[in-house]
Amino acid sequence: MPEILIYTTKICPYCVMAKRLLDKKGVAYTELNVDASPELREEMMAKTQRRTVPQIYIGDVHVGGFDELYALEQKKQLDTLLGLA
Repeated sequence: MPEILIYTTKICPYCVMAKRLLDKKGVAYTELNVDASPELREEMMAKTQRRTVPQIYIGDVHVGGFDELYALEQKKQLDTLLGLA
């Protein structure tokens, strides 16, 4: 199973929805909260070229945010990316 990283903040509803979807899939992920760490936020922006959260990586694949994660689920492609299919 690939490593999953998710950059989040505490007050982000899309972060909560992304984590719920991953929890529903039963996969482990590493949550990197950027609220208290300007360095971590800078790292996220440098890696993704985006300022918004969540930013989700599954293995080496930058999925994007919740909308992209959910779109993969709707297209029945998320399980394959997660190594569940």
